[in-house]
Amino acid sequence: MTYKITKGLDIDIPGSAEKRIAEDVESKFYAVKPTDYVGLVPRLLVAEGDNVKAGTPLFEDKQNPGIHYVSPVSGTVHAIVRGEKRALLAVVVKSDGKQESLPFPTLDIDSCDIDTIRQTMVASGLWTLLRQRPFGIVPPVDSKPKAVFVSGFDDSPLPADTDFAIQGREDDFHAGISLLARLAGKLYLSLDGKKQRNSVFASVKDADIHFFEGKHPASLVGTQIAKIAPINKGETVWTVNFQDVAIIGHLFRTGIYKPERVIAVCGPVVKEPRYVRLLSGATIRSLSVESTIGNNVRFICGSVLSGTAVDTDGFLCTSCDKVCVLPEGDYYDFLGWLRPNFKKYSFSRTFLSGFLAQVSSSSPKFDFDTGKHGSVRPLFVTGEFEKLTPLDIYPMQLVKACIVGDIELMENLGIYEVEPEDLALCEFADTSKTEIQAIIRNALETIRKQS
Repeated sequence: MTYKITKGLDIDIPGSAEKRIAEDVESKFYAVKPTDYVGLVPRLLVAEGDNVKAGTPLFEDKQNPGIHYVSPVSGTVHAIVRGEKRALLAVVVKSDGKQESLPFPTLDIDSCDIDTIRQTMVASGLWTLLRQRPFGIVPPVDSKPKAVFVSGFDDSPLPADTDFAIQGREDDFHAGISLLARLAGKLYLSLDGKKQRNSVFASVKDADIHFFEGKHPASLVGTQIAKIAPINKGETVWTVNFQDVAIIGHLFRTGIYKPERVIAVCGPVVKEPRYVRLLSGATIRSLSVESTIGNNVRFICGSVLSGTAVDTDGFLCTSCDKVCVLPEGDYYDFLGWLRPNFKKYSFSRTFLSGFLAQVSSSSPKFDFDTGKHGSVRPLFVTGEFEKLTPLDIYPMQLVKACIVGDIELMENLGIYEVEPEDLALCEFADTSKTEIQAIIRNALETIRKQS
């Protein structure tokens, strides 16, 4: 089945990663951060100085006992990082370079039963790679979704090449797909209809494959769920990152926990945009931050539209597939929108560049940074959101319902169908500079805590 997405926006930012992997990249320290998980209330299981192996539990969820968050490497617990009111922010592990893993049983994927798959994933920490919609949480151990969704491509700004990232791990990916399909009963794999009809992803078994063409956010699982099997009230689905699928398959095939990732380091200020091979939770400094043009830059784990900003002394987020580096937009913009601005991107055609983009035969290159180029204003109805949202919802009305906190109205307008990333384009183009993603997350958390 092929779906064509006509609503959305493709943003061409220069600096996409070249198809080469820097093999000399390594990190001495790794962190597992409770802040990467929605609704997690951690209970610490280790102390500073403890020796750990890859797969050793570092903390568990108080609200879901037994769900462990594990060390990505072997070594020593270097630091327990706490914030306000002693909230646990991170457990930092210093690697010993040996990468010893706790032993896990290797299983015959075709014959092992569902309970064994579930128990192995929980015991090894693989369960925390799953995300449940609605709410974007790690699912309870006894949950049963109606389906699992995996997106096998990326069309966000500075897209990562998923076929390239999974090279060498094809068998692990196929095994992971088969396991998740057996666990949930139904698995949907979405691919790029123009580029991936003959890719390694298209040959997997046990998956219902769908192709998507058109504008971003075609690659987001929220868009794919809405087109293939929309979520109704009372239903749940799981989503899994495509590289996490390979991590799951690797453990079941080898008995070794190895959260290896191929990460695109990209952006207009990166001197040599490339891919690096690292384990989850590595330091930002291991990406060679000195290879950027200038020091006043921002590192973003994930998409520039919906990713998480991380400082140079921080650590990569869970399931991070790319790190985008943009110049900070903290400068004074003389005359602002009164200037012609030939190189400033404008969705609403506030600047001349917006009109030039319509008549240019080739895609023009704009100067992108992290600046909002304006202050917060009242939320005006402009019709912009409806052009950018391919979901079957009224985005402006939903955002307003979230602001006022009307739960019944939010439910009627489709709050269960969205995650913050699904409205990231609306936040990008919003004339009012509203923090729409934060509003959606707060609304979902309000509903989750009351349900």
